[in-house]
Amino acid sequence: MTAPNADLRAAYAWARVGRERLLTWLESLPGGVYTLERPDFAFGSLRNVQVHVADCYRMWIAARGLGETVVRLDPSALPDVAALRAAFADVDALVERALAAFTQPDEPRRVTSGDRELEVTGRWLVMHPLTHEFHHKGQLLTMGRVLGFPYPAGPDTDLGPPLPPAALGLLTEPGA
Repeated sequence: MTAPNADLRAAYAWARVGRERLLTWLESLPGGVYTLERPDFAFGSLRNVQVHVADCYRMWIAARGLGETVVRLDPSALPDVAALRAAFADVDALVERALAAFTQPDEPRRVTSGDRELEVTGRWLVMHPLTHEFHHKGQLLTMGRVLGFPYPAGPDTDLGPPLPPAALGLLTEPGA
């Protein structure tokens, strides 16, 4: 038997592989590059883009999907990649809570976004920030090239390689 939301769990697990590759690259950059403010960059810096990505998960899944109170992250309180790793560990836990809570992931639900009310599904609430992360990952890689620190040749930051269900924790019974 597969775990609930096995498809969403697999997609998120694959995305985490690419995120880890990106974080490892960002850790290799010289001091100050990660937080270097540039007015021509989306959100101003590499760090600020990642804060925005983490907040996207938090706002759509925690606040709108689970009804939790969420305060936006303060980029200045997250000075380095280690701090962003911790923020993304919280995002990982959030996604897990959502996948456990969204027992009918395709059931319509109403959420408020600003002054609009939207009809979405639990699946959409997970997939929107996940795909949004990939959009911004491209920006991060471009920003790195502009700064003179291109992502190295080797494994890319797209979805990680397909893993067997057991490696993703998708099986709930031995041999299932």
